[in-house]
Amino acid sequence: MLSTQGISVPVIFLDTLHHFDETLDLARRSQQRYKFKLHTYKPDGCVDRAAFVAKHGDELWKRDDTVYDYSVKVEPARRAYSELRARAVLTGRRKSQKGDRATMQVVEIEKGTGLIKINPLANWTFDQVWSYLRAHEVPYNVLLDQGYKSVGDYHSTRPVKEGEDERAGRWAGSEKTECGLHKDYFAMRAAFVASQKKQNNSIAVTAA
Repeated sequence: MLSTQGISVPVIFLDTLHHFDETLDLARRSQQRYKFKLHTYKPDGCVDRAAFVAKHGDELWKRDDTVYDYSVKVEPARRAYSELRARAVLTGRRKSQKGDRATMQVVEIEKGTGLIKINPLANWTFDQVWSYLRAHEVPYNVLLDQGYKSVGDYHSTRPVKEGEDERAGRWAGSEKTECGLHKDYFAMRAAFVASQKKQNNSIAVTAA
């Protein structure tokens, strides 16, 4: 939409190191199509998935999903906002995705941080988005052709079944509905710090 108006803004890609290959391909194709600079941010100190496992252990999302979300999404996002001096961000969230998003506003101010979140698609449905993509030949994640309607990390995303809500494939079997980017930042940060202290204390006790 911005490209049709000749408007250019920094584009942030949070590489969690656990994306589907199709998601990484979408990032490349979008960059090629619209010629923007893609600002890629990864978990702190991790260049690839092996480095992440070496730092955090295997399957962190199963052991502590809050720490996982903070490490792969929240911290990298905050680092991006700081380095790019972002005071406002555009999101693709929509009310039809339900959960915490059902009551969202087009423009919101994040409690505590003051970050302005602009949600231009807030009142759009999935079908409206899909029609726009086809009409304007916008690159999309090919996983949508395989039954996915909301795509996150490979380990917590599955295709949506007939009659299910579009985000039912995210964290299936749990009550979780958000990855952390749109949760209370300070609560997420506090949980991460507490976990790190607990881990450090455990290491100290073991060493003693």
